[in-house]
Amino acid sequence: MKETHFSPRCKVVDQIVLDDLPTEVDLGMTDEKAIKQLAKLRDKLSKFQDKMYAHNRYSVLICIQGMDTSGKDSLIREVFKEFNPRGVVVQSFKTPNSAELEHDYLWRHYIALPERGKFTVFNRTHYENVLVTRVHPEYLLNENLPGIEKVEDVPADFWDKRMQQINNFEQHISENGMIVFKFFLHLSKGEQKKRLFRRLNKDEHNWKFSAADLKERELWDQYAEYYEEAINKTSTKKNPWYVIPSDNKALSRLMLAGILWEELQKYTDIKQGELEAGMEENIELYKEQLRND
Repeated sequence: MKETHFSPRCKVVDQIVLDDLPTEVDLGMTDEKAIKQLAKLRDKLSKFQDKMYAHNRYSVLICIQGMDTSGKDSLIREVFKEFNPRGVVVQSFKTPNSAELEHDYLWRHYIALPERGKFTVFNRTHYENVLVTRVHPEYLLNENLPGIEKVEDVPADFWDKRMQQINNFEQHISENGMIVFKFFLHLSKGEQKKRLFRRLNKDEHNWKFSAADLKERELWDQYAEYYEEAINKTSTKKNPWYVIPSDNKALSRLMLAGILWEELQKYTDIKQGELEAGMEENIELYKEQLRND
């Protein structure tokens, strides 16, 4: 497959305005071609994970955020379906349960991080704690934070501090062998409307629809504002955000997979596993032992 260059066009390196970034992109290919190219990348990424597992020095965390209907679930399915099931874990974070609320907000994410040699995908992530919780600050009251008895008690610098805590968290894990990717699936409001209609019109997709989807849609501008601020304040040189145009699912999947492949190729120290010292010269002996077994 011809070398891709998706990373530079999607990486957040300066302050961004989401409204100025495209939700559609022309890659000069049909959806069918994009699907074929994705299949080739999927195979390459799977083989890379096998090599990384044998190397046993790194792990990969992939964080995926986006508005409702931005295609997170289907993207994860299509990008990672060729992986060894033991090599990739998908974690979906919903409303914190009672046990999780007995810890700080990052605890449940920390214990879900990947082991060395493995990929973990966060479908919705620790960033929900500066997005959903910020749009609905009453949710903070469930965390039983000192000094916060009601929404009015939330300090003016609370969200800035929380985003800095997230930066510190990601810096810590990346300095200890974890390769962190952060993707925002950038969907237009018009495309979301089409996808919600599709859920209502197709019987097999009705189960995906919730009346709450429409309530959250009314808060679109608020979410967009907080996404923009979070991306700008937490896109660092070591752990940048990538904004993926996502009105076309086939192209958004290809772009995300392409970025993974491009960036992972930079880790040239990840080598294929080798036989232990002294093993190679004894291979024929081991074969003979098996023949005589």
